[in-house]
Amino acid sequence: MTTHAFNFTGGEFLTTMGATWFVSYSYYNYIDTNHTNWNCVSTYKNRMSVYAKTKQYHRFWLQQVLDMNPNQLNKNTLGLEAHEIKAMAKEILSAHKV
Repeated sequence: MTTHAFNFTGGEFLTTMGATWFVSYSYYNYIDTNHTNWNCVSTYKNRMSVYAKTKQYHRFWLQQVLDMNPNQLNKNTLGLEAHEIKAMAKEILSAHKV
């Protein structure tokens, strides 16, 4: 699987985590601790470390996810579809959690 590079502020960090993983983990942190799709990848601990160091970008990234190509988002390995990913990002933003 090829890596998709994000060309916006902090994009190199989001590329490391993956947009879907980022939204999934954010959803777990802010909305529903029963949501655990994010931990089905073996590299989740490394991704959690990057996540913790990049909080200043989180709101911006969630907004960027809403405009992302659904075909790209559908390439994730977390078992989430683009419409679900975008709905989770929107819910986090709407709840003013970040």
